[in-house]
Amino acid sequence: MEHIRLPKVENVRLIDRISPRRATLGTMYLTATHTIFVENETEIRTETWVLHSLVYSVEKLSTTATGCPLLIHCKNFQVLHFIIPQERDCHDVHMSLIRLSHPECYEELYCFSYNPNSAKEERQQGWAFVDLKAEYSRMGLPNSLWKVTPVNCDYKVSDTYPADLYVPKSATPPVIVGSSKFRSRGRFPTLAYYCRENHAAICRSSQPLSGFSARCVEDEQMLEAIVRSNPRSDFMYVVDTRPRLNAMANRAAGKGYENEDNYSNIKFQFLGIENIHVMRNSLQKMLEVSELRSPSMSDFLEGVGSSGWLKHIKAVLDTGIFIAKAISEEGVSVLVHCSDGWDRTAQVCSVACVLLDPFYRTLKGLMVLIERDWVSFGHKFSHRYNHLDGDPKEVSPVLDQLLECVWQLMEQFPCAFEFNERFLMAIHSNIYSCQYGNFIGNSQRERLELGLCEKTHSLWFHLWKNRSDYMNPLYRPDHSQTQGVLRPDTAPYCFKFWKALYNRFDRGMHPRQSVLDYLMAIREETQQLEEQLASHEERIEELEKQPGKSLQMQPDTLDQSHAVWALHPPDIGLALANTPQDYTGGFLCSSPCQLRAPESALLILNKTDPELSTNQESGIADISFRSPPSEDSVKDPDSDEAAYSAA
Repeated sequence: MEHIRLPKVENVRLIDRISPRRATLGTMYLTATHTIFVENETEIRTETWVLHSLVYSVEKLSTTATGCPLLIHCKNFQVLHFIIPQERDCHDVHMSLIRLSHPECYEELYCFSYNPNSAKEERQQGWAFVDLKAEYSRMGLPNSLWKVTPVNCDYKVSDTYPADLYVPKSATPPVIVGSSKFRSRGRFPTLAYYCRENHAAICRSSQPLSGFSARCVEDEQMLEAIVRSNPRSDFMYVVDTRPRLNAMANRAAGKGYENEDNYSNIKFQFLGIENIHVMRNSLQKMLEVSELRSPSMSDFLEGVGSSGWLKHIKAVLDTGIFIAKAISEEGVSVLVHCSDGWDRTAQVCSVACVLLDPFYRTLKGLMVLIERDWVSFGHKFSHRYNHLDGDPKEVSPVLDQLLECVWQLMEQFPCAFEFNERFLMAIHSNIYSCQYGNFIGNSQRERLELGLCEKTHSLWFHLWKNRSDYMNPLYRPDHSQTQGVLRPDTAPYCFKFWKALYNRFDRGMHPRQSVLDYLMAIREETQQLEEQLASHEERIEELEKQPGKSLQMQPDTLDQSHAVWALHPPDIGLALANTPQDYTGGFLCSSPCQLRAPESALLILNKTDPELSTNQESGIADISFRSPPSEDSVKDPDSDEAAYSAA
């Protein structure tokens, strides 16, 4: 509170970004954690809350005849344009927000003061919800080929690695320690994912300190041990995710990449993903396009193309596909690294796992994946997402790119993921918000020293408790092909602009109804009607058991008769497959009649959060009520054309 110069400002106007002539008059409040704008409308006092930790920049513009403009850019792509009547008040708000949005120590972060009024036991339960030991056990570890090594239990071998690490059974402690000394930041090769069906493994590390000619016997033995841990293959791939020129430049600094002449039985691959600085600049250029008020089609397409953002997303996906194919089709283990092994390495390992394993395409599975590959393996959250006031050159949207890769996959395989895009967007917001303790700190050791489990709450448990908001109504876990490996198409025309993420706060745009919102409303309506049906059936049984009483239909039963169709909803199922061509189409409707939402379902859509209901776009199809299905669709209810027509 000592950083707040002015806690309240009246007669502030909030300008609509799409329609600048429109403005909402209200009062601005500054608290220790939020900036709150309360509209002056007497009937509907809408409130806009902005968490200070989500503020990326605060810009005070030149004073005009109407007041002093204040522009707030948020890390979740919200942009707020205020007009404050007095220049002095604007200056005080500006200086207060600059300090409040740049905490100088961890204790100032919101997660340490956030209190959802939960008991201590519930907090402990929340942190125990994602159990990495159980995840390794699910993969079949430890076993006769892989073991847990205690060499890093005190974080002395690598202070950025977790305490529990899986290594080949034949790797001895001297080999592990020797390999760590030959790797940047001591991040020696260790297991990330194990395929129990064919024994192939994804391992990760940092770059070797090879320079132009240096070599390490222990590191060579470590890679040989990884090869021997896969009895079905006599070689392994080593994937350097950097562009070749970047890796060669690092050799001049005594680092570099593996020399195939020194390592037996490896095949080396460069797969060219740009560094964090290129990604940061690319996102900024792409956001400039999304913030244009009325761009022409050529300006928009040229801006998105010149930003290079989708090109980088494609590069990450292509690398993940290469790794997934090596594991699933060739049965060959892969060692992945970049420079330090906590940015690009985490991206491509996670993408490969999503493609390979259906578990990671479930709600809890994605939580486990992020907890393992990012949180546990030492991704630099505090640096990359600007949690503390630090070097802006360390900031980069690394985990954002993974979430977008998953979203691009969801667009191609709409039935293969248990979660919807709201789930991805919730994770994205909480990476930056610092409301929960999951993404605080740069390593497991740092998080233990901060006592996050005792002082903060877990995001994963919160999302799980509200999982009904994040479920994909098209998901079918029992289909055989959904359980297989995904094989996406990465042709340039397959990539889309994620408008639901980058433009979700554009209040002035016309409401957009997404297929996801429509289907979730129908599902909720169906659930309510099924509950009413069960209640009526119980009542009927009671009446039948009472002799001498006539059975009459209750009035509320008659009221619901118009929506009886929803008691047995259309079979929302596609012929699921593991290639995007098999997912083209929409929603399968077993009824030849035109599908219409009941009034109550539409009311549910209108009552939801406008951020979610009006701006969420699944990208699967556009809802329309134009015409009934064609005759061909009626004849073949399993066809994709019938599916779209029914929807």
